[in-house]
Amino acid sequence: MATLFSRIAAGEIPSYKVAETDRYFAFLDINPVQPGHVLVIPKKETDYIFDIEDDEYAGLQLFAKKVAKALRAAVPCRKVGVAVIGLEVPHAHIHLVPMSKEGDLDFTKKSTLPDTEMKAIADAIAAEYAKEA
Repeated sequence: MATLFSRIAAGEIPSYKVAETDRYFAFLDINPVQPGHVLVIPKKETDYIFDIEDDEYAGLQLFAKKVAKALRAAVPCRKVGVAVIGLEVPHAHIHLVPMSKEGDLDFTKKSTLPDTEMKAIADAIAAEYAKEA
């Protein structure tokens, strides 16, 4: 059975997509710890990130780097924090979180944003990503 993230990448479940390649997909977290919180996934399902084959893992990191640059350009922040937790969804993923201070990377403080704000953030990140692609 396909994971939630595989179904999002396949377009079966709506998302706020910010970037996509033939192997990877990036979209806004619907319960962000900060506005602009992005999830980056490989399209190939693997539960644990360190079980991913080396070439795919390297590609995922490079894709995440491009998304992080676009995120930083689109959302005001000092840096983009990176976390790999992977306990809630059995599909390897990288969290990219805009940060201005260390406390901004607190996963116990999730929020929700209005659809219009989520769409505007996703569109801004996607536009910055398109400049690099």
